[in-house]
Amino acid sequence: MSISHFTAPIWLAFLIVIAAIAGLYAIVQRLRKKRMLRFSNMEVLEKVAPKRRNPLRHAPVALMLIGLLCFTIAAAGPTALQKVPRNRATVMLAVDVSLSMEATDVTPSRIGVAKEAAKKFVDGLTPGINVGLVTFAGTASVQVSPTTNREAVKAAIDNMKLAERTATGEGIFASLQAIDTLASVLGGASSPPPAQIVMMSDGKQTVPDATDVDNPRHEFVAARLAKSKGIPISTISFGTPWGTVDIPDSDGQGAQQVPVPVDDVALHKVADLSGGTFFTASSLGELTKAYDKLDEQIGYELKWGDASRPWMILAGLLFACGMATSLIVRQRIP
Repeated sequence: MSISHFTAPIWLAFLIVIAAIAGLYAIVQRLRKKRMLRFSNMEVLEKVAPKRRNPLRHAPVALMLIGLLCFTIAAAGPTALQKVPRNRATVMLAVDVSLSMEATDVTPSRIGVAKEAAKKFVDGLTPGINVGLVTFAGTASVQVSPTTNREAVKAAIDNMKLAERTATGEGIFASLQAIDTLASVLGGASSPPPAQIVMMSDGKQTVPDATDVDNPRHEFVAARLAKSKGIPISTISFGTPWGTVDIPDSDGQGAQQVPVPVDDVALHKVADLSGGTFFTASSLGELTKAYDKLDEQIGYELKWGDASRPWMILAGLLFACGMATSLIVRQRIP
């Protein structure tokens, strides 16, 4: 219950009336005590008056006054921040499908766990949100354009295929293009629907070279472009520092074990540059928690809404308690 913002604060003037009633009650009690002391026969008074006054005798009036206070607050129209489901937003899920996702440092594999958690994330989004899917390895591809059809997105997640290299920047550019396309199709509104990119990756960018930060297709350049468009990128660094994959030899006669540690630093910077949030996850549980937090952030927004109902209910309960207490203590309703 909130009393910090009111839509009709003029009703708070009734607090003066409540204060006056409380003051009048105190005066009446004092005058009643003085009249009792004037009783001529003190011996009779001692016999008829109770030895000790019931401390609950003022409770009915106190409860009703507090009830009036709550009613006044309700009439003044209190407002509170309320969590409201979004019905107009776009989310692009960008998933790294490079060969490093075959690593089994996360059971059964990074890609297996990523698919399961991503589908839960899609299911957790509020119905009015458009969600799309982009996969990226050496290149990026829009698998599903933003849509409210959750089954189509989950089917595409199940069918993700792995490929060589990692072009993180391309994944961001493809996501931004999909968001722009939807905004142009929707049209009509004074501003495009709010959008966000959720990117999950496990490795360092290899296309272009991660050290070539001035390359126009670099992930940092893409992150800055997202920032300029007002589209934050929340990144999830998924995997462990000791993950490895087996890369077949060129002659096909054997395989070489190659370490594929996660790259927290780059993904953290992408989130920072775009105004998004960075998460780390090294298990299904941690990845699910990261997606749950994003579901909460993306799927709901805080808006000021009417908060008078709880105050009205409390006022009614206090009045009822006041009358009940009066019948019990005084055998009458004040």
